[in-house]
Amino acid sequence: MGNWLVRSQTERQLIKTVRRMSEIREKLVIAEEQLAALREDAEDLETRSMVSESPFDSQESRQAGAHAESMRRHRDDLKRALSDLETRQDELLDRMNRQ
Repeated sequence: MGNWLVRSQTERQLIKTVRRMSEIREKLVIAEEQLAALREDAEDLETRSMVSESPFDSQESRQAGAHAESMRRHRDDLKRALSDLETRQDELLDRMNRQ
């Protein structure tokens, strides 16, 4: 009976892990799209800044670059979280196979 209880608990943990992985994958798709758009904007503003040599355009370019960098870090955090959850999923599946 104790073995059944441990297996049931492991299955619940696995279900939660799989759901969380799905959520993070959805967020990762959005972050990738936003990052691509922010990088494109930053590149355009950098080009405009170089051509105009205006302090305003230069500042706007730096801000856009900072936003893109922030989104890159967010995307990387999501990738790390997904990797951690994949490892957790493997551990749970191994545990279930041993039970």
